[in-house]
Amino acid sequence: MARNTEKSLRQKVMYQVFVRNFSEKGTFSEVEKHLDDIRALGTDIIWFMPIHPIGTAMRKGSLGSPYAISDYRSINPEFGTIDDFRALTDAIHKRGMLCIIDVVYNHTSPDSVLSREHPEWFFHRPDGSFGNRVGDWSDIIDLDYSNRELWDYQIETLKYWAEMVDGFRCDVAPMIPLQFWEAARAEVEKARSGCLWLSESIEPQFITYLRSQGLTALSDSEIFQAFDMNYEYDCYGAMKAYLDGTGTLADYANALNRQEYTFPENYVKLRFLENHDQTRARYLIPDIDNLRSWLAFLFFKKGLTLLYCGQEYALSHLPSLFDRDVIDRSAPEAVDLRDYIARLALIKRDPLFADSSFSVCAPTEDTLTALHERNGRKMLGVFPLFSKAQLIRVDFEEGVYTDLISGGKVEVFRGMISSGGKPVIICNK
Repeated sequence: MARNTEKSLRQKVMYQVFVRNFSEKGTFSEVEKHLDDIRALGTDIIWFMPIHPIGTAMRKGSLGSPYAISDYRSINPEFGTIDDFRALTDAIHKRGMLCIIDVVYNHTSPDSVLSREHPEWFFHRPDGSFGNRVGDWSDIIDLDYSNRELWDYQIETLKYWAEMVDGFRCDVAPMIPLQFWEAARAEVEKARSGCLWLSESIEPQFITYLRSQGLTALSDSEIFQAFDMNYEYDCYGAMKAYLDGTGTLADYANALNRQEYTFPENYVKLRFLENHDQTRARYLIPDIDNLRSWLAFLFFKKGLTLLYCGQEYALSHLPSLFDRDVIDRSAPEAVDLRDYIARLALIKRDPLFADSSFSVCAPTEDTLTALHERNGRKMLGVFPLFSKAQLIRVDFEEGVYTDLISGGKVEVFRGMISSGGKPVIICNK
């Protein structure tokens, strides 16, 4: 784990924005107009998906993937100018929030600035042509980090952006040598002290596949040596398996519990129900009451909470990465969850979420309970994942407590609690 990673990150909320699809105009200035709304959700950090120009060669869709970058040191003109971006970051900071940008350092577009100016910095096929190591990524070509000059260029680029932003979300970071990330972190720290580092860690199956091909594939434990946070893909698959009926809730609970003894004591996982690569939570969990319970558990988990733009309206459509696909906040299925999310974010401010032992249990096949505990202080969450009233066995002192979500009264009696079919969070002191 990065030694200076702050546990207080576990109390934070991150909000993910793809500028192209955020609004009809798809510009930085339009995002700026909505910063107060984003802040009202309890947001601490805004993550901008790539803001750089997109290549035209081998482009997917009409506008191309933001992850097929042509120039790391420029702004996508669709979104505005560098001055527009500076104005946006200034406005974010003025509201007490931080912002991070996507760093896509494994690959570029085939027609990138670097492919023209430094072809020797790229992976080449046996015939000498550009290529990539993961064949279905047809719109990109891979960089080759055996070139130390590439390290210098990439780190200088990070230091340039660190003058404006507070950190980086690093795309497929496990496919890049750990030594590069360690060097980058040390150098960027000189430009911006306390810079935040989030790794898109990858699924266990993808790690083993890449390693079987003789390719770099860093484990979560390796990633934590250079990064403050990484994805929870080590347990997300178990959640999906429960939702589609191929796995059990106990399997998911066990996957979460393993993190407590697998990773360093100050580990921070990015907790999410959805992101730009994954199916919208509302699509997976159509019932809005069930979704509310999953949302409550999302915020209750140990780690930094991620919201993907549109999640606050319970939208089911996952926006395209390759075309203009504006988020429809008035879609037929839309439900306004903003006040509910803000309440959960407020609960997460409790210091216990920053520093506690954390455990999860599946007392029934459709209910999760979870406990944060430190020095005798406990916070218990009960999350019925199918909205039906039932008694749930819990390990908590008897008494009548205030539910931190609804403000109502909840009784624990003889080791049992009635959830009433809704999520409940209580604290003993």
